[in-house]
Amino acid sequence: MILEYIIIFIYTICLVLIFLYSLAQLNLLVNYLKYRNKEDNAPKFDFTNPDEIPFVTIQLPVYNELYVMKRLLKNIAKIEYPIQKLEIQVLDDSTDESVAMTAKHVKKIQDLGIDIQHIRRTNRQGFKAGALKEGLKTAKGEFIAIFDADFLPKKDWLYRTVPYFKDKNIGVVQTRWSHINRNYSTLTRIQAFMLDAHFTLEQVGRNSKGHFINFNGTAGIWRKECIYDAGNWQGDTLTEDIDLSYRAQLNNWKFKYLENVETPAELPVIISAARSQQFRWNKGGAENFQKMIKRIVTSKNVSFKTKVHGLLHLLNSSMFTCIFLVAILSIPMLYIKNEYAHLKNYFYVMSFFVLSSLIFFVCYWHMYKNIYGGGFIKFFKYIGAFFTFFSVAMGFSLHNTIAVLEGHLGKKSEFVRTPKFNIKTIKDGWKNNKYIKKKPSVHVILEGLLAIYFVFGMYSAFVVGDQGGDFGLFPFHLMLFIGFSYVFFKSIFSKA
Repeated sequence: MILEYIIIFIYTICLVLIFLYSLAQLNLLVNYLKYRNKEDNAPKFDFTNPDEIPFVTIQLPVYNELYVMKRLLKNIAKIEYPIQKLEIQVLDDSTDESVAMTAKHVKKIQDLGIDIQHIRRTNRQGFKAGALKEGLKTAKGEFIAIFDADFLPKKDWLYRTVPYFKDKNIGVVQTRWSHINRNYSTLTRIQAFMLDAHFTLEQVGRNSKGHFINFNGTAGIWRKECIYDAGNWQGDTLTEDIDLSYRAQLNNWKFKYLENVETPAELPVIISAARSQQFRWNKGGAENFQKMIKRIVTSKNVSFKTKVHGLLHLLNSSMFTCIFLVAILSIPMLYIKNEYAHLKNYFYVMSFFVLSSLIFFVCYWHMYKNIYGGGFIKFFKYIGAFFTFFSVAMGFSLHNTIAVLEGHLGKKSEFVRTPKFNIKTIKDGWKNNKYIKKKPSVHVILEGLLAIYFVFGMYSAFVVGDQGGDFGLFPFHLMLFIGFSYVFFKSIFSKA
């Protein structure tokens, strides 16, 4: 009976934590709905006055981006801004043939009279953070815009973002990501669903109340003074963007999030690329929780509510650990429920926590409606999109739990870049992409075994108890089976 009580205890704690996180998401939804239609009266630079137009440096941190460099440089050269007040730094840590190609295209842009520099390092110390820090040493701009290799800012991007720095307290302006290949496959639609929730509900919900948000590593612009004041870029976590964001906000810098300014980008089209990206983001979130928790909790300049939202933000990835434990323990719990009649009341209480899923369902509907529109047909499509997303997200829970545990335990690992594909111009060219990881992770085998485990969970629904079965957890186990099967088969066959 001791083992059963241990299982019940862990299961209960995880359900409570997920519920508390869902309540925080609901609070962000309320903030979002209150704020999103408010008129923006923030002070802005008057760009009709040449004296108010500041110098801007655009940084492009790249590493072995053979397939997208031409597209990136061609697009960035079209940015509209006074040429005498614009500088572009290509921070190129590449080790392959893309270096020569990049140099060639940089020279073409220089011939147009644009101030663009091809900056190379002799090592990758600090990875992306190290490259940004190195470029900052010679950057002429008062403001530093950053774009990853797969981002395609629109021509007027600087004119729509830089004016907000009129407010001397603004350290960062972040824009919303959009997705040029949103409907390429089920995988890209799932990723878009997840990111859309972050870039609407979460970023607006937090920013509208002055809670901490994060620069998203790209498609944003920093005040150079803010970077230095916060301690500059540091490469001791895998998410240097969250790290610097929190250090800046703890130093009382304000962030401005612009939902109405979108920056198109390309989503990973194969699951190995998505896995590496998810691993980096989730491990980095846990690393930053460990790095920042003491400073956040002890800060005298931060409100209690902002501290709570900040800690939950950094624990976002850790929710996968709770989800994974609930999934694994749900089958033993099914047998415990039907074996120990005296625990009936406990299970009645536990059924209350299905409310967490309903809260997520409501929150994400508002995100979906904002992007795709409302109405019965769209709502019907949303139901399918939500359950597909939910299933596959749970299918990633083992992979992400391992990342989170490594982050909390302080295990260091290399910054693994996400391969880019340029699928708009290379039809199915990703299949021959030289950067694709060929060998699946050993974790994939465990994911396949978990798919079988949840088949057993569905079978158990028919055989437990004396009343013809217990089907309360059957939908949950079906979603887990679908999710782990999807992740397993996609990882084995490496198809988009």
